[in-house]
Amino acid sequence: MKRIVSLLLLASMLFSMSACGQTVVEETDAVTESIAAETESESAEPETEPETEPETAEPIRSFDDREDYLHIGVYNLQNNAQTEEHIKDLADSGVDYVLMVHHTFRETLDLFAKYGLGAVVVGALPSSSTYKAYQKKLATVEDHPAIWGIYFADEPTAVNFPVMGMHHGWVSELWPDKLVYVNLFPNYATTAKSEAGRKNSDLGTFTYEEYIEVYCQYFDTDFICFDFYPYSWSDRSLASGISKYYENFRIVSEACRTTGREVWFVGQVNSSRKHTFISTNEIRFQAFTGMAFGAEHIEWACYSAGWWYNQILDEDGNKTEQYEKMKTVNWEIHTIAEEYMKYRNTATHFVGFAPDSVEMQYLDQEPVASLHTDVFSDVKADNGAPLVIGQMESRKDDGSYALMICASDDPADENNQSYNIIFRADDRTVKAFGGNGEIPVTRLEDGSYSVPICSNAGVLLTAE
Repeated sequence: MKRIVSLLLLASMLFSMSACGQTVVEETDAVTESIAAETESESAEPETEPETEPETAEPIRSFDDREDYLHIGVYNLQNNAQTEEHIKDLADSGVDYVLMVHHTFRETLDLFAKYGLGAVVVGALPSSSTYKAYQKKLATVEDHPAIWGIYFADEPTAVNFPVMGMHHGWVSELWPDKLVYVNLFPNYATTAKSEAGRKNSDLGTFTYEEYIEVYCQYFDTDFICFDFYPYSWSDRSLASGISKYYENFRIVSEACRTTGREVWFVGQVNSSRKHTFISTNEIRFQAFTGMAFGAEHIEWACYSAGWWYNQILDEDGNKTEQYEKMKTVNWEIHTIAEEYMKYRNTATHFVGFAPDSVEMQYLDQEPVASLHTDVFSDVKADNGAPLVIGQMESRKDDGSYALMICASDDPADENNQSYNIIFRADDRTVKAFGGNGEIPVTRLEDGSYSVPICSNAGVLLTAE
């Protein structure tokens, strides 16, 4: 499991912070060294044959268009992978921005701008914690069209939220048009067992719900971002990890609906075990469960050396088998998101799960046999397979609705199967969209509809 950040961020914690398992020191030389290639690459046969990405329009790739466009980010771009060929490969993969690029890497940023990519930069924060220090440091950071934001904090403890929230506000004030990025702990981080134990826990709170609540109290952001790496669990305990994964999304998505924020999350394309490669379907599962909970930004760890093994690029900057897998899923996300981003998530449901299953172990929500809303009814898999379904409504309030469905029967990618989603949507015009575009909807004799789906795939149903 990835390395957890230090227990307590003191006055200097804003300036020497962990970034998803990698220490980020806000000084040029230190950051340059920290993002150098470190990964030990292992050769292995692909679990699945790489797939060709569907034809689709070029992504918008502007942070200003985030209300209409689902952005995909990646962590880390190592020093020997910043040639024009590397940046073109990055853009071709469906990635929109890179986290943890040093703001002084001007040639790299120029190439980002050429290929329509953004960067969330490091090295832009001061080494002392006064407003004047922030003002002075940010005044020295030369702006660039490829700089979308500043990497502010990773996995901070709630003990420091009051001070950090104030500093976050300073950066937002001094760079008002930039994203000031914060990524939070997952719910498997340690909690406090007593008041005295707050400082010795990861979260600094007694529950994960409290952690998210306190964050919303002190940080004026329009999103909540968290990382969760379900495939860091062993094969034997994966179902328990998936249950925690669902509960993490449930807590964050409910907080986002309550406070009017967006759901962002960091998933994995790398591996915590040297000889394991995440499969295409395992990447799909993360992407489409995220979208079923309303995710509007999806970020992958890691593109190049950062933590763990089997990144998208090896230590020499060459593409591994993970490149085609990520690329395939990224373009499926973009294809569905053309319609998906016209809607907002209002609830997420668990359909067809056995109430006593391990996947429901940590989830504070009851599953249902079939889903009934005001528009869609009797939604289920024809073979009884479990589905995670996001209920959505039009952002334009034009009376149209949608369901974002993830076929969640095989997160371990051991028994992929094809089946059908059946549902009713009386007096509505219905359409279905998958990773390769629009899918035919079949009208059955009893007046219900049927749409094909495969394990771990995502399908968006719309009703107008």
